[in-house]
Amino acid sequence: MERIRRAVWNGPSPGFPRDGSGSRGRRPRDGISRWAIALVVGLGVLWHYAPIAIGAKPTVLPDYGRVPPFALTNQKGEPVALDALLGHVWIADFIFTRCAGQCPMLTKEMSQLAHAFQSDPSVQFVSFTVDPRYDTPEVLSRYVAASGVSSDRWIFLTGEEEAIQRLSQEGFRLAMGAEGPPEEPITHSSRLVLVDRDGAIRGYYEAADARDLAQLRRDAQRLLRHPS
Repeated sequence: MERIRRAVWNGPSPGFPRDGSGSRGRRPRDGISRWAIALVVGLGVLWHYAPIAIGAKPTVLPDYGRVPPFALTNQKGEPVALDALLGHVWIADFIFTRCAGQCPMLTKEMSQLAHAFQSDPSVQFVSFTVDPRYDTPEVLSRYVAASGVSSDRWIFLTGEEEAIQRLSQEGFRLAMGAEGPPEEPITHSSRLVLVDRDGAIRGYYEAADARDLAQLRRDAQRLLRHPS
């Protein structure tokens, strides 16, 4: 009976088979080794690339060319030229007050952007009318009041139809025409345009796309921090 008890006691422990040298299997130790190697490799990669990430320069925004000089009139009847915007980061769009299509959406998004940047006087907002024959300064002034526009850094511009069409198509490279649907008889772009302090166009953003609008905010902040 004692021999049987010793045989049972001296048998290999279940789950831990012995190898040829008499020691137990190395599976747990091998697992720890693999984790240690992975940790060392990971730290090495981090050590190598960390200086690059820390010292990396911000991505440079594309340059789509400069806005050509213009001389228009704002909603107060005051003359406004491109020179008045130089030195400011500004966001532009093209709308008209009788528009029942995408213009209300454009004005809403511009209003939200104006609110987001209300604490930074370096950012200006400019809306060009594509219906200048109807959108006189008086009409634009009423539109501003009806839309609840509160920012004094947001100007609405009107002027000669030919000048605005040329500015839209050749200056901003945005479509503008007169063959739209009944709710929007004048076709125009629904994109917002980001312009830097030197009057260079740095980005186009679809006003109906939330991701584009978020990118616009980031890019505007980038221009405020890094002018180039």
